Amino acid sequence: MGLDLSMYSILGIVAAAGVVINDNLVLMDFINRLRDEGYTAVKAVEKAAEERFRPIFLTSFTTFIGLLPLMAETSVQAQFLIPTVVSLAFGVLFASSVTLLLVPVLYLILSDFQDWTVKLFDRESSLQKQIVMD
Repeated sequence: MGLDLSMYSILGIVAAAGVVINDNLVLMDFINRLRDEGYTAVKAVEKAAEERFRPIFLTSFTTFIGLLPLMAETSVQAQFLIPTVVSLAFGVLFASSVTLLLVPVLYLILSDFQDWTVKLFDRESSLQKQIVMD
């Protein structure tokens, strides 16, 4: 929006980080609970994304909509708040897309990597046991 990075912008970024952490905790906690119930990684991510989409989306969208009037304010008194509001509003929108798209994908990638390493070490230990027995 043509604003310079300032101390007020950084405060908005910090506030957006708090919202992002909360959204990710909500999603990851639900995925982990589903995994504890016996769901596979893919099924847990699918169900968590389906169940938590609305709360995450609505939190972010309502925050953005609520900040729009302050972004459009032209009074002199509000000018120092506008960089904070712009950083917070667009940070929340960007972070919501990251929460709903990137985090589940990274979770599945790390889950596959973990499964692969467990299989690799199990195979190596079984080979070592076989060598010792021979």
